[in-house]
Amino acid sequence: MTLLNAPEYDPAKERKNRNILIGIGIGIVLITAIGVGGFFAGHGWFFDDLGIEHHVGTFMGAVQANDLERAYAIWLNDPEWKQHPQNPNYDFSRFQEDWGPKSRDGYVKSYHVGISKRTGTGCIVAVTINKRDKPVFLWYDPHTGKMSFSPLDLGTY
Repeated sequence: MTLLNAPEYDPAKERKNRNILIGIGIGIVLITAIGVGGFFAGHGWFFDDLGIEHHVGTFMGAVQANDLERAYAIWLNDPEWKQHPQNPNYDFSRFQEDWGPKSRDGYVKSYHVGISKRTGTGCIVAVTINKRDKPVFLWYDPHTGKMSFSPLDLGTY
């Protein structure tokens, strides 16, 4: 093909190609913004910890409603926990001491599920109870669905 028999200029095709390139660029910028935005907002890359935060929020809602049996079932990820032998490390009576009305916080009147951070095989979630200054850090294991108190502290967030 020589310059003399080059294809005719098609403005519609050029406009379509330009719009495709602009769309790809905008898509890359949006994906990057969502991924990094989730991380900096404290909800994990691409906001992938929101499901875990929702699970912790469901648990805290049960504690706030003083439905400690349901809260313990969420804690253990076992709705049939009464049919099984008691957990020797953290049985229901100990759970009631930590989360019941006689706990350090008393009745849970309000809570706020704050940031979360994945570390190791699980996720640490910060929960502020009754507008206290220092949040409680809970550990969630996504493989088993069980919760516990976090051995790590996220510091101030």
